[in-house]
Amino acid sequence: MSCGGIFCEEALRSLNCYLADPNSKLVRDISNVIKKYGSPSEINERACEARKVPNLLQRLSRINSPYLKDLEWLMEQKDRRAFVSISEFRAKVLGEKAALTQFDESTAVTLEISALQYFPWFISEAKRAIEKRELMPGRYIRVRNMREQERDNGDIMAVAAATQIAGASWVETLDTKGTDGSNIHLGGPQTLTGYFTGVGQPNDHPVQWVDEYLYYATNYGVREVLNINPGSVLAGMILYKLGVDIKFKISVFMGTDNLYYLFIIFALAKMLAREDGSTALSGINVSNSVNAKTLLAMAQMRRDLGLEDKVRIEHHITEAYKSIVIQPYCRRDDLLLAVEHGIPNISAKHEGGDPEDEVKLDHPSDILDYFRAKAEIEEAGDLEKLEQNYIYKHIALNRTAEELTKKGFSFIAATGLHSR
Repeated sequence: MSCGGIFCEEALRSLNCYLADPNSKLVRDISNVIKKYGSPSEINERACEARKVPNLLQRLSRINSPYLKDLEWLMEQKDRRAFVSISEFRAKVLGEKAALTQFDESTAVTLEISALQYFPWFISEAKRAIEKRELMPGRYIRVRNMREQERDNGDIMAVAAATQIAGASWVETLDTKGTDGSNIHLGGPQTLTGYFTGVGQPNDHPVQWVDEYLYYATNYGVREVLNINPGSVLAGMILYKLGVDIKFKISVFMGTDNLYYLFIIFALAKMLAREDGSTALSGINVSNSVNAKTLLAMAQMRRDLGLEDKVRIEHHITEAYKSIVIQPYCRRDDLLLAVEHGIPNISAKHEGGDPEDEVKLDHPSDILDYFRAKAEIEEAGDLEKLEQNYIYKHIALNRTAEELTKKGFSFIAATGLHSR
């Protein structure tokens, strides 16, 4: 395809020269943070070692973590193939028709759940999945305070081990974000409108975000994190370009809701890709307001820019019942339409139960629960209620898998637990 060139070549050269200049503040500040942890190759090696399941299990054993026995149970269930197979799940949904149906794996939808706040929820979910012959997600998002989970009997390591045993990807949310007090002029609900003018990463916080990422990467093997601000998006891409194997997904909180905004993100990903074309950007969780037409156009743009196999489209099928969207909210039909149009590399994110289930609960899922400390939740007696909310997300995820199956579409569940 030929193009006339809407960009000025001189402008692109000057941008490249600025970022390539070792005296450029953007690159220099990130390079200085990298030096605290070693060379990029040393950082990648340390992160890889920290991420290995045997090493995580050994560290949990050393601190006498109660979560170790649960991980041993999970590995035993995996070894004896206790979880439903894909063929068994399809037969449960379609009956004899399942054996005659050709499922297109090229458009397989990743089954995604958010947020896995506490490791014991994973085990409760796994026990239910075995009993009910249900699927475990192929992708987990976490929004729990990093320091808190680090101090909670090795929760951060237990989740890292569990997701890898399950054959699922997982994403952490760093503490360096707008709600951490980084904007000193913003408080609680009384300053709510102030968040519209700067909730993200003010001043030096993108560099602090990089520092925090490198700490958790080298100490716990965390590779993929959530990103909520254009500044830390650029910082993450620069970090990757400099050789650190960071991956990040863009959060729904960044408000990516139109093609013009998407082009800016895709353009950055292309410009700061490595020589092999790979990028730090693993996925974009588009805004809840995005309609099916925009999803289809986004997929076409992604294909045209050569990013189809590199950047996942992540779309909310369900949302927390309270404090984020007008209910009822369920976008399962949009997902089915996208798959019907042959869109690959897409995930179905479940951040709430189906609205018809949520409305019956004494404590429906609430996005504000993500920002509560565990001690406060326990004191209020709400921990079991929040676990129930999580299980309803799991139920919604399995309904999505059922609807995909009825249409002859495929999905990606936890590959380590569900055999073909």
